[in-house]
Amino acid sequence: MSWLLNLYETYDANLDRVGEVERKFNGQEFTLLPISHTTQTAHLEVTITEDGRFHSADFINKSDANTLIPCTEDSASRAGSVVAPYPLHDKISYVAGDHIAYGGEVKKEDPFTSYINNLQGWVDSPHGHAKVKSIYNYLKQGRLIQDLVEVGKLVVDENNRLIGKWDKKYTSLYPEKPMIFSAIAGEQDGAFIRFNIRSKDKIKVWEDREVYESFIQFYQHKLSDERLCYVTGKSLPSTDKHANKIRNAADKAKLISANDKSGFTYRGRFSQSDEAASISYEVSQKAHNALKWLINRQGKIIDQRVFLVWANHEVEVIPPEEDSLFYGSDSIVVNEQKAFTNESFAHEISKALEGYKNRVTTDMSINLIVLDSATTGRMAVLYYRNMDKQLYFERIIHWHSTCVWLHRYRKNESGEPIQFYGAPATKDIAFAAYGLNANEKVVKGLMERMLPCIVDGTRIPLDIVKSAVGRASNPVSMDKWEWEKTLSIACSLLNKTLLDKGEGYEVALDKENMDRDYLFGRLLAVADVLERRALGSDEKRASNAIRYMNSFSQHPARTWSTIQASLQPYQAKLGMKAIDLSKLIDEIASNIKYEDFNNRPLSGKYLLGYYSQRHDYYQSKKKNEDTEEQSNKEEM
Repeated sequence: MSWLLNLYETYDANLDRVGEVERKFNGQEFTLLPISHTTQTAHLEVTITEDGRFHSADFINKSDANTLIPCTEDSASRAGSVVAPYPLHDKISYVAGDHIAYGGEVKKEDPFTSYINNLQGWVDSPHGHAKVKSIYNYLKQGRLIQDLVEVGKLVVDENNRLIGKWDKKYTSLYPEKPMIFSAIAGEQDGAFIRFNIRSKDKIKVWEDREVYESFIQFYQHKLSDERLCYVTGKSLPSTDKHANKIRNAADKAKLISANDKSGFTYRGRFSQSDEAASISYEVSQKAHNALKWLINRQGKIIDQRVFLVWANHEVEVIPPEEDSLFYGSDSIVVNEQKAFTNESFAHEISKALEGYKNRVTTDMSINLIVLDSATTGRMAVLYYRNMDKQLYFERIIHWHSTCVWLHRYRKNESGEPIQFYGAPATKDIAFAAYGLNANEKVVKGLMERMLPCIVDGTRIPLDIVKSAVGRASNPVSMDKWEWEKTLSIACSLLNKTLLDKGEGYEVALDKENMDRDYLFGRLLAVADVLERRALGSDEKRASNAIRYMNSFSQHPARTWSTIQASLQPYQAKLGMKAIDLSKLIDEIASNIKYEDFNNRPLSGKYLLGYYSQRHDYYQSKKKNEDTEEQSNKEEM
């Protein structure tokens, strides 16, 4: 229940934002819903005068269709043929008193009768509102469809009945397809109507805070059945009908549900669902509304799996799944020759996070939650952690200062490639381990598995590391840029795994390292550099070292003989220019023990040796070029 309690407290801490319309990056609106309210996609907006007369009607643009509406427990969870009207805005079949006159069918109970009686109860209560009364005075006349037909928003056939779905046979009556059939997917009586009042204040009904409060107070007095709330420990009006539409407006999955009395949700241990857990109406409403708001605001959704992190009083918290570059420290971007150590980099990350830490109060905790649904009706909490703020930031800093390597796959705002030192994002780890074509089910599964590695300090699953190493060892299977990205990410994961065992490597070349696999990796790098030097910058084909890399990782001694033989023409072509690299090959090979120069498969350490040796060469080359350029300037 702790996740419900923290969501409930988050709602209470952000009461000033209730009803405040916000926009996502794509322009879609969302808001922190008032309790006893939900959202619906409206198709038609009907404007009524203050004295209860029809004024006008317009189709609603899709970008403005998301509408905040009051709801009851029954209407929020209605399905099928159950008659459960929304209190104010609803479908034509509910709000039109002349629905039957225009061909509407009533199976058990008249929806309009139920709707108008409920609306009258709100209007006549001590909490009634003038705008709601104007809407009621108009709708009780029972002429909504008639007015909409007269202004051309709804269409009827030759028998004065609402046309169901559009058919070409109606072209004799309507040469052009009526707009209503472009606005809705089903039949006309399924169109959702929202009402507005033409008044001096010009505040739309669905955005009027006074109307929110009017319904909340009215509905609160109708709630009864007080029971012990398992979340707050107080005796409050309870509910067994909880919200859906958690991830989006079409989401039917619920986090809390016990409607299968013949199944096994609670039967066998309890005779009634509330014996298993009793939750108050207020807590359920506030917690679910806070969750919806947070997901819209800052949640990450991959294949309908939600990844969310927040703090109760400061909702914006740095997410754990981003790469180190996300934190925006200038020291993370490498623009010059620089040798980081884990200790120094931890200090840099800590400085970058200082601004985030200062925004969060000392006694505040951080919440992390992962949600997903196996069916259309049931959603589960796959992962939940409530952590002390200080511990959370310590874990983030530890991750970003241990799972580190030098990466070159990001670009700046100008589209220019940059290199940064740090940890990769979990989504990039997924692509490195399983490829760019990995489906979202695989990506979301890996992200969920990586989350405990970051926030709980657990070790990276070995199958993920092996998969990334395997793909990095097969460069011919992907484009060069993708391989370079996969290589640096594989090195990050390897380095983290080794550090967890008390061993670790730096990007800077370790010439004292006599590990067999590391030395073999260095040999491969020198062979690659030598052939690349001979080919020149115009030749883009892969070197023999790259082409044989996968075979080299499995049979190093045998494959090295093939690679070394293929180097001879390039050494002859370069002549004296190849002496330095040829000497380096001899030097590295002489450090490999005789008994270790065999075909035993290499561990992932060879990638670290390969990367560091190649990096060292290009860094030295750049340093020499800079020195030469400076000397030429001085001579001039």
